[in-house]
Amino acid sequence: MVFTTAINFIRSRGPDEFWRKRKIFRLAAHYIGRRRNCYSVTIKIVHRALVYATKGRQLRKDDIRNLRDTRITAGCEQHDIQPHEFKEGLTRCNILLNRKSLADLAAWEPHSFKALTDIAKQRLVDDEIKQPK
Repeated sequence: MVFTTAINFIRSRGPDEFWRKRKIFRLAAHYIGRRRNCYSVTIKIVHRALVYATKGRQLRKDDIRNLRDTRITAGCEQHDIQPHEFKEGLTRCNILLNRKSLADLAAWEPHSFKALTDIAKQRLVDDEIKQPK
């Protein structure tokens, strides 16, 4: 850009402002009306949307964790063992399956999950932590 006077040079904010605004407008491209076209409105709306997105990611993780815990608990109740006893028995057998794997087994492969509960129960009985039934 060529400026004929120093005043025009001072007033010009240059390409940085253009690209900064463009980044915000691209995030608001799917909005309607002034929320999309007016920068002062757009920046508030986009900032709020980014805050919601950040909170939403954590809430989704919490929901998945609760779902997996529910599935494991349901599978354990089906086979007459408490979830904390089940995890303790698996740990003592050096079966280190994470929450996701256990929940998938409980939901989609009940025979495999029953085998794990039987192993955990037997280990707890062998270690004299739980009385046999």
